[in-house]
Parts: sequence; structure tokens; C-alpha cells
Amino acid sequence: MSKTNEYLSQVERWSAHNYHPLPVVIERAEGCRVWDMEGNEYLDMLSAYSAVNQGHRHPRIIEALKAQADRLTLTSRAFHNDQMGPFLEELCAMTGFERALPMNTGAEAVETAIKAARKWGYTVKGVPEGQAEIIVCENNFHGRTTTIVGFSSEAQYREGFGPFTPGFKLIPYGDADALAGAIGPNTVGFLVEPLQGEGGVVVPPEGWFARCVEICHEHGVLVLNDEIQTGLGRTGRLFCGDWDGSRGDVLIVGKALGGGVYPVSAILANTEVMDVFHPGDHGSTFGGNPLGAAVGRAALAVIRDEKLAERADRLGTWFTQQLREIDSPHVADVRGRGLMIGVVIRKESGPARPFCEALKERGILAKETHEQVIRFAPPLVIDRETLAWVVPQVAEVVQGAGVGVR
Repeated sequence: MSKTNEYLSQVERWSAHNYHPLPVVIERAEGCRVWDMEGNEYLDMLSAYSAVNQGHRHPRIIEALKAQADRLTLTSRAFHNDQMGPFLEELCAMTGFERALPMNTGAEAVETAIKAARKWGYTVKGVPEGQAEIIVCENNFHGRTTTIVGFSSEAQYREGFGPFTPGFKLIPYGDADALAGAIGPNTVGFLVEPLQGEGGVVVPPEGWFARCVEICHEHGVLVLNDEIQTGLGRTGRLFCGDWDGSRGDVLIVGKALGGGVYPVSAILANTEVMDVFHPGDHGSTFGGNPLGAAVGRAALAVIRDEKLAERADRLGTWFTQQLREIDSPHVADVRGRGLMIGVVIRKESGPARPFCEALKERGILAKETHEQVIRFAPPLVIDRETLAWVVPQVAEVVQGAGVGVR
């Protein structure tokens, strides 16, 4: 039995079966490339769902991790540490907000944004206690907590996990009129992804996000902008909302904020929103810990200094055009922004997974999302020469080579 098969058998035996990964066991990584247990090399075209925008094991981020680990790793928020303050100041300076609240995972950051919006609604807007409502979009993905899956439109995410938290209203994604019609006197927030990643790399109509911000501000509603996957350079702007000139009222960040080595997340907002929190209202033992803060500082510096957003814009525009020029009876659409790109497989051709499996055999790791979409989201440090190698490989696969379709 090979090392890979031995490991897969071990996982099958001991792990809960809550994932269906491609059958590759990655042992080491650097930059855009990873190697399995047999030494086979692959190109990472997923970036751990945008958590590795800076590339695997970026030297500056690893150096910061090691240096901080040699000094101090955790104090809890019972005491101060010398890294959280500088980290939050640099994060606010980079994003344009007045305050930040650090957490660990993206789902925690979304939960924090929900709590902030509700408490702001009660203490600032004057919504009657227990009546606050938040509008969300169909096809959303904001995490896996019970509150979050409760307002998902995906049946599998909800099945068996109720009862769910009330106070959420679903509207179609990309429909500004539906948003305007859904807002009522007790609406406190609109939680939205400016581009839906997990939902299938769904790009809304041009100007839609800007119009949503305008509508929300007309009615005294906070825009909770979930940029956990789309932010920090991924879509060719520092944040995807920048395409429409707005970062919302509460900016939610995570994934690449930890540089691919440590879970770091945060929400950012101005003082009026953040001042609803008082000692004891909300917290996390690990939120703002010195190790995560040091990593976050390095992660932000790499994005800024290496101009990764600009790089994603330039390379993403070229790569998307190359993919659109592929003539394949199995491809219905190619969509995305920057280096977040979805190749939509026609339903008549079957699901996208066999195409991802065929790409794996060619040394390219991509993953299907929403059954029909191959998602390409490589580390933003990738170069054009590497992407030029990918194009003909993808072309042959989506034309049916090694996939078992005709």
C-alpha cells in the first residue's frame, strides 16, 4: 500500500466524514506549489479557499511567526500584549476604518458582525428589543455555525441542525429592488458578499453593490460586507467592494489575514458601531493573541509591499480571457474578478468534480463548488508563465480529455 493510500485509509477510519476532498495528501508546500507524500508536484489553484493569497510559507510571514513564537504566544485578553495594538492600528490604516475587533475564524467574525449590528440597532437606531432583523442573500455562504446555516438557502447546510435563530430575511442575490422592498423599520443590517465565492463564483450586476449601500444608508441600515474570501487582494482590488467604491459599514475579514499559517479574523467599523461593545459583551480567549497579531502584521505587509491586488487584477484579467477563448461543449460560462474565477460546467455534461479529478492527474489542484463550477483561485504570487502553462491543460480537460464525457 502506498503512503497516500495508507493515509487515506487512516482518515477514512478516524475522521468524521464531513468533507469530500480530492484524493491527494499534501506533505509540503512553497509559494504556489505543493508536493504529496510520494513526492509528486502540483500547482495549487485553490489557495485554501483564499487563505493563502501570499503563497505557501511566505518567508516574511514564517519569519514573523517564528520570531513571535520564541517570545510570547498567548496571554488571553485578561492582559495586554505588545502586538495587538500595532496590528489593529495597521489594519485600520490599511482599510480606512476607525476601530477593529479581532477574532480567529471567519465564522467568528461573521457572528461578531451580527452581534454588532443587532446591538447597534437596539442602542443607536432604537429598534424594539428582540425585533432586530438582518437581510441576507440567497446562495450565501458566511460560515458553518448554527446561526449562520440557519439563514442559508442551501438545504444540506440546514438539514438536521435546527431550530434556527430568527431575525433573518432572504432576498435574491444581485437584486437591488428586492433589497429596497425587504427593508422595514426593524432592519438593522444587510449581510452580503460582494462576490459569492462558495456559491459558485457568482458576480453580481455592475454597480449593484454600490446601489445596495445607497439604499441601506437611505434607510439607516448597516452594510455588513463579508470579504473573508474576496478581500485582501483576491479580486484585483484590496477589497471587492472597491470595484463599486465602498467597503460597507462593517468590514469582515479573515482567511488571508492569517497569511496561510494561523487563523486570524476581524471586523472593522467606525466608532458609532464599535462603541456598542463594553467589557464582557463579547470576546475570545485567542482573539487578538500576540502570535496571530504578529502574523497578521506580516500578512498585511506582504499584500501591500508586493502589490498583490494589482497583480491579481493584471494576471486575472489575462487568465480569464484565456479561459474564455477555450472552445468546449462542456463549458457554459467563465466568470469572476481578479484571481477568483469560476468555470461553469454545463449540467448536461455532469458535475464539475470529474474535471477537477482530471486536472489533478495533470498536476493542477482545483476544487468544484456548487456541483457545476470549477473554482480557480491560485496564490496571488503566481506568475504569468505558470498560468500560461495551465491554460492548455485546462483546455484539454474541459474538452473532455480524461474525464469520461463526450
